[in-house]
Amino acid sequence: MDTNVQRKVIEYLSKKGYSRTESMLRMESANQDGEGRPIHSRVDETGGARYGRAFDLMRRWIEESLDIYKADLRRLLWPIFVHSFLNLVSENYPRDSQIFLNAFKGLFEREHLDELRQLEPLSLPEHVTESNIGKVYRGAKYRVKLSSLAFFNLIQFLESKEREGGAVIVSVIQSGLQTVTVERAADDQHSLARMLGRAQAIEDFPAEDEGIPGHNPGSASTDRNPNSTVLTRLKLGPMPMDPEMVSDVRDELDEYDVRDPPTDGQISLRENFEQQIKREESEDAPTRTDLPIPSSLARDVIMEVQKVKENRDRFKIEGRTGGVGPGVSVTMFTFHNTFDGINCLDFSDDNLLVAAGMAESYIRVWSLEGKALPSVLPNSQPSASQRLFGHSGPVYAVSFSPSIASDIPMAPPTKSRYLLSCSADKDVRLWSLETWTCLVIYKGHTHPVWDVIWGPFGHYFLTGSHDRCARLWTTSEISYVRMFVGHDSDVDTVCFHPNSVYVFTGSSDKMVRMWAVSNGYPVRMFTGHTGNVTSLACSPSGKILASADDAGTIILWDLGPGRLLKRMRGHGKGGIWSLSWSVESTVLVSGGMDGTVRLWDIMGANDASGQGKVIGEGGTGQKIDGGGQAQAGVGVAGAGAGGKKKGKDVVVTSDQISAFPTKKSPVYKVKFTRQNLVIAGGAYLP
Repeated sequence: MDTNVQRKVIEYLSKKGYSRTESMLRMESANQDGEGRPIHSRVDETGGARYGRAFDLMRRWIEESLDIYKADLRRLLWPIFVHSFLNLVSENYPRDSQIFLNAFKGLFEREHLDELRQLEPLSLPEHVTESNIGKVYRGAKYRVKLSSLAFFNLIQFLESKEREGGAVIVSVIQSGLQTVTVERAADDQHSLARMLGRAQAIEDFPAEDEGIPGHNPGSASTDRNPNSTVLTRLKLGPMPMDPEMVSDVRDELDEYDVRDPPTDGQISLRENFEQQIKREESEDAPTRTDLPIPSSLARDVIMEVQKVKENRDRFKIEGRTGGVGPGVSVTMFTFHNTFDGINCLDFSDDNLLVAAGMAESYIRVWSLEGKALPSVLPNSQPSASQRLFGHSGPVYAVSFSPSIASDIPMAPPTKSRYLLSCSADKDVRLWSLETWTCLVIYKGHTHPVWDVIWGPFGHYFLTGSHDRCARLWTTSEISYVRMFVGHDSDVDTVCFHPNSVYVFTGSSDKMVRMWAVSNGYPVRMFTGHTGNVTSLACSPSGKILASADDAGTIILWDLGPGRLLKRMRGHGKGGIWSLSWSVESTVLVSGGMDGTVRLWDIMGANDASGQGKVIGEGGTGQKIDGGGQAQAGVGVAGAGAGGKKKGKDVVVTSDQISAFPTKKSPVYKVKFTRQNLVIAGGAYLP
């Protein structure tokens, strides 16, 4: 920049009161020549060691800062660390880059272990341009939000320490970061109380819009233009029922009420149904033109009648009473002698069948009642289990088609008729539960398929794969009808919105995305996880999404505004593999690698920070009550006699109602039934 022009710009900024912009411009221009190249005022600034000295200078200053600034400033360390390391490798300082990495990587192992593993092999300039992490960090700026006071103090410090390393940090921030300043009063996350709490917390979590790609909170847009932050209006209400089906259901319910009248204090099934219909007629409900659904059959009418009956007669969970969480029982099904061969489990909606996907490339289905599984094939031998062969690789997910238990005589059967499975062989298979044979093989994914799930209406199903894509399928077509592309890594888990108009995908890139089925466009994007997203579940109300990761954290998202509601912690590391909601959307159940089933109070106080009590918990063999206190149980792992070593400390937030430990059984599947009972399944691993 010409000297006269630069002087006039600085005078203008000073006159208008833009002090921070003026100070940044002075600092940058003081260290550049006429062509914009940096001027090194000290000889040692030209070597690779300058990044280590500058980073250590900033780290020590942040740790000595006031508590109200410390939490914000700490969020700068990770992106500055990554870009400093990438610069060292790009400038061909292999020895200095490894010294830098080994000296400071311990600061980030808790939150960024996977990224550190990707950085370790980089040693040559071409590695930066060819590696995935190099492309991600060099291709977009890392967004960090700071309070205006913290940013002002940072600039003052870097300007005062210009020759000791401040200029190096300024260069890194300018080239690799996008810093957004906010006033304390305008943002609850930067209020005085919240900032002090974060500074004293055991560990901090990234903001919703921090990182790469830094997005407008909740929005799927990465455009930083303030005019582009308007969120897509969502239709989160229930899908209206076909008018003809409504009439048929009413007739069936009237007959049922005459045959089995309601007891004292109990409303009729017809009244219960009318209340549901009234809720469906909301302003945010989709129309039946938004999603093509086949015409209803007699089986659909009977299923809807049974849903109304189960909804009326369910165990009601209305929330906490006097501060005490609701009592919920869990039935656990444990599989023995599996030799670590089970990859996944699923229970049918009528609670009659359970299916397991095996590492040995087959599926096994059992009757939960121990009865012989029926088959329409002649000369079939009755058995309480069936094996399904066809895949040529490990089976990673199975899913039963929608069903419900029915006690209406002479009615069409409402049991599960089909089972979906996906495998490392890149195929998705549809199995008949009447003939126990494969009906269709769906091909389209180019890499192993990690997850598959039926839609609520049984016509669509969704898959997620190692090819970074999710695909929507229908049973009536051999090829997929929608492909959802946008994740930077594997799509590990998928789920439907209750009205089927939207789908959700969770990925190893630590992001959750929400997509519109009608056009395949993204409508929401949620960031904030510190681990790979391993499980998703949308509430029956359609308003809240729960997502879990392999770091042991569950996050609740408000879909309307697209914002984080709160974090819930209690599981140990290793992965939360399954989530399920109560009918009222007030309680969440989770299960995972740590061998526990945990219940969570959704209606509790907002705790977006995710901080809680630290308890010594070995994962299995302990009972944890709602107050976070561990109680010794029979066969406690790590807490028995003889002074055995206790498990690692686990942080438990106050919204945990209770935890049900197994002895040595990782929990693969948890499920709330339509009557608010919980069933869970896992394999015993001695």
